[in-house]
Amino acid sequence: MARDLVIALDQGTTSTRAIAFRAPGLALVATARRELPQHFPASGWVEHDAEEIFTHSVEVLREVLERAGATAADVAGLGITNQRETTVLWDRATGRPLHPAIVWQDRRTAAACAALKAAGHEPLAQARSGLLLDPYFSATKLAWLLENVSGAREAAKAGRLAFGTIDSWLLWRLSGGKAHATDATNASRTLLYDIAKGEWDPDLLALFGVPAALLPEVRDSSGAFGTVSAGLLGAAVPILGIAGDQQAAAVGQACFAPGMVKSTYGTGCFVLLNTGTEPVASRSRMLTTVALQLAGRRSYALEGAIFIAGAAVQWLRDGLGLFRDAAESGLLAACADAGQHVYLVPAFVGLGAPHWDAEARGALFNLTRATGPAELARAALESVAYQTRDLLEAMRADWGGGGETVLRVDGGMVASDWTMQFLADMLGAPVDRPVVAETTALGAAYLAGLAAGACPAPEEFAHGWALQRRFVPAMGATERESRYGGWQDAVRRTLGGIGSGFTATTGAG
Repeated sequence: MARDLVIALDQGTTSTRAIAFRAPGLALVATARRELPQHFPASGWVEHDAEEIFTHSVEVLREVLERAGATAADVAGLGITNQRETTVLWDRATGRPLHPAIVWQDRRTAAACAALKAAGHEPLAQARSGLLLDPYFSATKLAWLLENVSGAREAAKAGRLAFGTIDSWLLWRLSGGKAHATDATNASRTLLYDIAKGEWDPDLLALFGVPAALLPEVRDSSGAFGTVSAGLLGAAVPILGIAGDQQAAAVGQACFAPGMVKSTYGTGCFVLLNTGTEPVASRSRMLTTVALQLAGRRSYALEGAIFIAGAAVQWLRDGLGLFRDAAESGLLAACADAGQHVYLVPAFVGLGAPHWDAEARGALFNLTRATGPAELARAALESVAYQTRDLLEAMRADWGGGGETVLRVDGGMVASDWTMQFLADMLGAPVDRPVVAETTALGAAYLAGLAAGACPAPEEFAHGWALQRRFVPAMGATERESRYGGWQDAVRRTLGGIGSGFTATTGAG
């Protein structure tokens, strides 16, 4: 067999997957998956077992090779894409983590972030990193570990520990401790990285009390990172690409040109607007982030983050038992009473952009005795569209570029035609669903294939992007604005935590 397989290792919040593609066209060959449990040791805390993530990664890599009828010797390269911001601190000598990984959704450092804001540090953080002072990002998670794990700070100062987001953790373990690196997209999510200079920022390190000895080397998103130890897969496999999951999805959606927008609907929802080779400072509390770095050249994006998207559907399924399969949510929503306008603000772990309110909590508005499972399912799905509009309006205002917004979508939720139609209706803009649904894995595979010389340049790769279906707006402007106004009112009542904005009415809308 020719050495033309490219494998993406897609390590996400709820699962770890390996997907094998055949270059140069990156046709999907085989997949393997392991469910990843989340742990909630306290209110607002979310953790993963980092060792379990590594074990699952090796298992799915072995399984995908078997399903592809291939061996490690047939693989041109491995690309890693990962849940971003999730933080791991480990011992360099043993390779063992000192504490469970603190997941990007975790809110334990909300008070620390509030104190830093009150002390006036957010302008510096935003100017250098493009990010805001929020528990979402890695810096305060790492600071918490150094402060709360016995002996961690002393060991860190002595150079005995290593920090990484999940990509760095997997690279270290897969390479047998020989490679401690990350790419610019993941580095740009830590609150420690100067995105304009392309280097770790000494002032931000000092602000968060992070010793430089902990940090990985920052590299291009496509290139040589290390090699999977031969003992793990039967032969050495070069690791040739790394990108955070949302940036990898933008690559898989071929959003290489300024003005192009993609939105990924998974556990959360993340919208990226390509702004080109210059970072755009947001005036509306969007994030400025590295979209991609190739051959030392960075491109940037504005990003909006919704913490809860598919997770709201999971809550209805697992927490309330409204249905057994998340795919049923769209069918149920389509049966809802059109006369009820129920709003779910899914602030289960606070609200992300553009509000950045760590204290906000989930709320339901406009409930009546007639409200049932169908109305709740519709409210959960509609909340994703409303939040997407919040983000796109803010991002477009920041960027100032012209042209029609066409949103390219991916992730598990986009399989629902009902949800995608409502999204187009609420945006008043076309929504494009691609033929290849696995865009995050596709982007990671492409970055590895590009470095291996097995895949074409970005311009040619973009020509291969194919549309499965375009959803066009069908809702009238009056109804659209009325529904969106009800959403905005519901959000205002939710901001600031329990009791904020409470008035004695039957709800929003």
